[in-house]
Amino acid sequence: MSEARAGPWLALSVALLSAAALGYQILLMRWLAIAHWQPFAAMIISLALLGHGASGTALSLLRGWAVARFDALYPLCAAAFALAAPGCVTLAQTIPFNGLALVWDLRQLGWLAALYLCLALPFFFAACCFGLAFARHPAHIPRLYGADLFGAGLGAALAIGLLFLLPLPQALAAVAALGLVAAGLAALAGARRLRRLAGLAALGVLLAAVLDGTALQPPLNEYKGLAQALRLRDAAVIDQRHSPYGWLAVVESPTVPLRHAPGLSLHNSQEPPPQLGVFVDGDALGAITRAVDDPARLDWLGRMTSALPYVLLDGPRVLVLGAGAGMDVLQALHLGAQHVHAVEPNPQLLALLCEDYADYAGAPCADPRVRMTVGDARTALRGGGADYELIVWPLAESLGGAASGAFAAEENYALTVEAFVAALRRLAPGGLLALTRWEKLPPRDMLKLFATAVTALEREGAAEPGARLAAIRGWSTGTLLVARDPFDAARIARLRDFAEGLGFDPVHYPGMPADEANRYNLLAQPWAFEGARALLSPARAQFLRDYKFDLRPASDDRPYFAHFFRWRALPELWALRGQGAAVLFDAGYLLLLAALAQALPLSLLLILAPLLALPRGAAAGGSRARPALYFLCLGLAFLLIEIACLARLKLLVGQPLLAITVGLAGFLCFAGLGSLQAQRFDPDPARFPAWLRRIVAGIALALGWHVLVVALALHWGGALALPWRALLGLLSIAPLAFLMGMPFPLGLSRLARSQPAFVPWAWGINGCASVLAALLALLLAIDLGLPATLLIAWLLYALAALCWPLPRDPGAADAARPRGKLLRFPSFFTPPAARSARGSAAG
Repeated sequence: MSEARAGPWLALSVALLSAAALGYQILLMRWLAIAHWQPFAAMIISLALLGHGASGTALSLLRGWAVARFDALYPLCAAAFALAAPGCVTLAQTIPFNGLALVWDLRQLGWLAALYLCLALPFFFAACCFGLAFARHPAHIPRLYGADLFGAGLGAALAIGLLFLLPLPQALAAVAALGLVAAGLAALAGARRLRRLAGLAALGVLLAAVLDGTALQPPLNEYKGLAQALRLRDAAVIDQRHSPYGWLAVVESPTVPLRHAPGLSLHNSQEPPPQLGVFVDGDALGAITRAVDDPARLDWLGRMTSALPYVLLDGPRVLVLGAGAGMDVLQALHLGAQHVHAVEPNPQLLALLCEDYADYAGAPCADPRVRMTVGDARTALRGGGADYELIVWPLAESLGGAASGAFAAEENYALTVEAFVAALRRLAPGGLLALTRWEKLPPRDMLKLFATAVTALEREGAAEPGARLAAIRGWSTGTLLVARDPFDAARIARLRDFAEGLGFDPVHYPGMPADEANRYNLLAQPWAFEGARALLSPARAQFLRDYKFDLRPASDDRPYFAHFFRWRALPELWALRGQGAAVLFDAGYLLLLAALAQALPLSLLLILAPLLALPRGAAAGGSRARPALYFLCLGLAFLLIEIACLARLKLLVGQPLLAITVGLAGFLCFAGLGSLQAQRFDPDPARFPAWLRRIVAGIALALGWHVLVVALALHWGGALALPWRALLGLLSIAPLAFLMGMPFPLGLSRLARSQPAFVPWAWGINGCASVLAALLALLLAIDLGLPATLLIAWLLYALAALCWPLPRDPGAADAARPRGKLLRFPSFFTPPAARSARGSAAG
C-alpha cells in the first residue's frame, strides 16, 4: 500500500478494528463474569494486551518479510481476528478452570494459563494489524495511533449499546463481524481488491453459518447458586434477560420450594411462602416472595438478625441501600415502617419487582409507603437533611461469593468511612444505621464494619463510640447497629430480649458482660466480642496490626472492603489449606497474583526474544535500552492512571455502568485526539525531549485537575443529576487523557526515523507493560490506595522523559523550542507534507 493510499481507508480500518477489539474485550468480560466470576475483568484487560506484546515480538522477528507483504497480511490478520474471536470463546468453554480451587489445586494454574493464552489469540491478530500499520507507514504513526485510540473509545460505547439490544452471544458475533468490515476496508486500499473482497465475503458467510448463537453461550458454572438451584426436581428458569447490568435469571421450583431467608433464627418454626429465586450472572441474589392474604404468614421476617433495628424503632422512615429482589422492603413494611425509600443500581431488578412480577409480589412499588428509584448507595446518601430514622445496608452478595473472597478486588464505596459519615448525617434524632453481613470464621466482615463505624463516629466527634454501637450474630449472619445518639437503657433491654428470645448472641452493646457473648451459636471462644472490645480500647492499633486478616477500615481512597488478605498469614493458611482453610483466602486477590505470576515471565520472554534478531551495536543505530525503558514506562503509566481514574469516576458518577462507559470511551477518545495533535509537532529529533518534558509537566497538572474536579464535585455537586455528574467526570479526565495520548506516538515516530527495525519491538514492549499495569493497578490500589497509584504512574512518566538524552548544545536547545499552537487540531487524514504545502500556499 503506497503512502498516498495510507490515508482514509487504512485509518478507518484501524479505527474499526480497534473498536471491534475493545468491544470484544468488554463483551468477553461479561462472558467470563457468567462463566466464572467478576474478578476476571482485570485478567481480561491484561490478556488482551498480552496479545499486543506477542504481536510486537512476532513482527520484530519477521519485520522485513511482513512489511513487504503488508497489503496481504493486514486484511488477513483482521479477518483472522474475526474468526478467532468466536472460535476462542467456544474453545474456552472446554477448559475446566475453577478459580475457587486455585488455592488447594495447583493444576488450576495450568488451566488458567491455557485460558489466558486461548483468549489472547484474537487480540494478537488485531494487534498485528496495528503493528504492521506502524511499521509500514512510520510517517503516519500519530494519525494511525490516534485512529486506534479513537476507535477503541467508540468500541467501548458500542459494546455497552449492543448489550442493551442483543443477547451476549449475538453481541459477540456482531463485534467479530466488524473485524471483517475492517479487513474489507483495508483490502479496498490494496492491490487485487476483488479477489480479497471475495475471500472476505466467503469468510463472512462461513462466520454467519457457524454462529447460531448457542456456540457462544457462556457455560453455567456448577459452583454458582443457579446451577445448584436447577439441580432441584422440576426447577427451571422461567424468565431471563441480558443487559450490561448482567444476565438476570428467575427460577421457579414447584416441587421442592426455594427458601431464601438469610439469618433466620433456628427458633423459627414458620414456613415462608413460595418464592422465586433471582440470580445475576448465575450467582444467587435473592428471592421474590409471593404475596399472602394473611400478614401473619410473614412473621418470619421479624426473626432474622436484620429485624433488630425494627425492634428498637417505632414506625421509622427507612432508606434501603439496595432493593435487590425486594425482601428488605417487604421486611420494613411488615415490621411497621411508615415510609420506605429503596434505591437499586440495577434497573432490571426494579423492572422485575415493579412490573413483570408485581402481581406475584403484591405490587410493592404501588404501595403509597414505598418509593423505588434507580441509583447507588453513595448518591442516595448525598444531600442534606435528617430524613431517615433507619438506613439499611442489605446483604449484597451470595454466601459463596462472600466466603470465597471473590469480591476482594472490587470497589465498594458503600462500605467506606466516608459512606458511614454521610449516612450518619442523614439520620434523624434517635436514628440507626443497620448493616447485615454473612458470618465467617474467624470473624472478618463484622469486625471490619465495627472498625469502620468506630472511625466514622470519631470523625463525627463522638467521645465514646462504643456507646453508639450494638451488634448481634446468628448462625449465618450478623447485624451491626450504629446510632446517631448513645443507646439508652430501654433500647438495650429490647435488644437483649430480642437476642435471647430468638437465640442470637450479642456481640456488643454498651455495658455488655462477657458471659452473654457465646451462649447460643457456640464457638471455641467469643472472637467477635473480644475483637469488638479490642477495637474500642486504646490497643486498637495493635489489634489491627496483629490480627490475621486486614481489618483496616476501607476509605474512598482505598475502597476495597472485601479485601482481608495478609501476607504474614499466608504460611499458616497455606499449611491448613487441605483442612478447610482455603475459604480464608481472598480468591479475587489471589487471582490477580496468579495472573501476575504468569504475565511477568511471559512478558519478559516476549520482550527479550526479539533481541536475538534485531540489529546490535553500531548497526542498531542507537541505544536499545533507552527506548525499551521509555516504552515500558509508558505502558505501565497509561494503564495505571486509566484504571485508577475509572475507579474514582465510579464514586463520582454513581452508576458503575455509566461511569465505565463515559470513563473508558472518553479516556480513549481524548487520548486519540492527543495523538492526532502530536502529528503536527516538528519531527526534528532535537525537539523531542523539550516537548516530552512539557507534556509530562502537563500530565502532572492534569492529574491535579482531575483530583480537584472530583473532590469539588463530590463536596458541592452531590445533588446534581446523573447527566451532570457524568459530564463533570468526563471534564475531569479530558485534559489528562489528551496529554497522555502524545508520548507514545511521538516516541514511536522518533524511533521510526532513527531505528526503524525497532518499531514493532517498541509496540510489543508497550503492550507487555500494559499487561503488567492492568494487574499492578489493582494490587497497588488495594495495598496503597488510588492516590498512591496515580503518583507512581506520574513518576513513571517522569522516568520516561529522562530515558532519551536532552540536547547538549545551545543551538539544539534553541531548536527544541516548540513552534506553532499546541491545541490546533489537524485534519484526520491529511498527511504532514500536504499540510505544509497548504500552509506555504496560504503564506
